[in-house]
Amino acid sequence: MSNTLPKIERKDLGGGKGRYVVRGPDGAEAEMTFTSIGTHQIIIDHTGVPDAFRGQGVGLHLVTRAVEEARAAGKKIIPLCPFAAAQFRRHPEWADVLKQ
Repeated sequence: MSNTLPKIERKDLGGGKGRYVVRGPDGAEAEMTFTSIGTHQIIIDHTGVPDAFRGQGVGLHLVTRAVEEARAAGKKIIPLCPFAAAQFRRHPEWADVLKQ
């Protein structure tokens, strides 16, 4: 994979659920799933990055995308996923979208 960040697709799955997906050339998929709570909050409940993407920052890229979209929409994020929660601890600049 090149140094450019891979394209992220957002899929709405209905019922307030959705996912962000990065697809690799070999068909591997990295994903982060979320659930919308009302109109002002989302829960990040899972991040899965297969070995094909390890060490490339794809998981962080997925969480960053959710942070950017939440910020633009005036939403707060509840990071229930351990990976996403760890990223919020490492990125204090995201505090404005973190649900306290």
